[in-house]
Amino acid sequence: MTEALEQWKLTPAPKRGEVVRKIGLKLREHQDSLGSLVSLEMGKIKTEGVGEVQEFIDICDLAVGMSRQIPGQVLPSERVDHALLEVWNPLGQIGIISAYNFPSAVHGWNTAVSLVCGNTQIWKGASTSSLVTVAQTKLISEVFLDSNLPGGIATMCQGSGAVVGQRLIDDKRLNLISFTGSTSVGKGVASSVASRFGRTILELGGNNAVIIMDDADLTVALRSVLFAAMGTAGQRCTTLRRLLVHEKIYDKFVPALVDAYSKIKPGNPLVAGTLLGPLHHAGAVREYEEGIKEITKQGGKILYGGSRIEKSKLPSELQNGFYVWPTLVESNNSMPIVKEELFVPITHILKVGSYEEAVEINNNTPFGLSSSIFTKDMRNVFRWIGPIGSECGIINVNTSCSGAEIGGAFGGEKETGTGRESGSDSWKQYMRRGTCAINYGTSVPLAQGVDFNL
Repeated sequence: MTEALEQWKLTPAPKRGEVVRKIGLKLREHQDSLGSLVSLEMGKIKTEGVGEVQEFIDICDLAVGMSRQIPGQVLPSERVDHALLEVWNPLGQIGIISAYNFPSAVHGWNTAVSLVCGNTQIWKGASTSSLVTVAQTKLISEVFLDSNLPGGIATMCQGSGAVVGQRLIDDKRLNLISFTGSTSVGKGVASSVASRFGRTILELGGNNAVIIMDDADLTVALRSVLFAAMGTAGQRCTTLRRLLVHEKIYDKFVPALVDAYSKIKPGNPLVAGTLLGPLHHAGAVREYEEGIKEITKQGGKILYGGSRIEKSKLPSELQNGFYVWPTLVESNNSMPIVKEELFVPITHILKVGSYEEAVEINNNTPFGLSSSIFTKDMRNVFRWIGPIGSECGIINVNTSCSGAEIGGAFGGEKETGTGRESGSDSWKQYMRRGTCAINYGTSVPLAQGVDFNL
């Protein structure tokens, strides 16, 4: 990586963009097979696996254009015959540590942007999705080989987070660590990297809420809620965890949602038409079962689901899989567990009496990733996206809280982490800024009128 960095950072940015363009083309050639591998290894349904690879392709397209538009600035200088500029240069070497739930896309968010910025990188994917890590890196390495560039520009390693991941986190040669995982682990990452004055991008927990106001289009809201709660079997960082329904439409919307849940059938995630696949591992099943137990202990009422899917409801080849029923719980905001993140398909439903109450509940959590409101009242729309509205990094209106486009920056506030990935100006995190004062005259005037003549 270190030797490759010297060559790569001196490569003109548009030339780096051309390599990223070829990576996007390579991914297009293998999108179906790589998407199937994501589905097979992670457990998400195939359309989501293929869509995840599409995210990587899309961010490659974005980064190619970005490679010809990385800006600097020319600023007014107060000194005669002086120019004041800002320039951006490659940060250096980057470490990427991604989670099992998006084994392709999160790597892509970081990779495409960081590469056009002129950095080299090493990626450690989740131990439980290592086949995707190896396959995706192999495709990328083929592009570098065909371009007569060293493979060390973008490489990988595998192993446990406690051993291999920690080695990356502690390595002073890595100028930036981009980490996706739990808030508890992320706090340790932040502390370790900060102690060596490195940079971090942290994509951590979320306790995402959707508000359904009494003037909402309930058909649009219902479809959006279904995907937000069930997509990836509830294992997205943007998954809907808390559904806040206005009391005036509560008795209409909630039964309709329960009915819609009852029509979703589990199946093989690789088979077209399946909408519900398994959880990723046995630990997730334990989290689900322990969560249900604690919810009922705290007074929650199970409206749908609440248990593992019976083997009799599954084909014989799936009966040993980690299948659970997506669960709806009638809860109240005083229950401590409502403020926690359970990384499984459990959605708390809370009745609210006003917009103000809903916003207060939305923000009353340690996390701040994603949120959405369904309403036709434009006054509430602009209050929602403004300074006294949602405190999240993603603030949607009349659409799901889950599923983000690559053109915008992705990330959150509070214990969700720091920094942003993907689009907008996220590229700045992968570069170092230089402020340059240039004297093109024959005198030496000082700023602020300081007089220092001999």
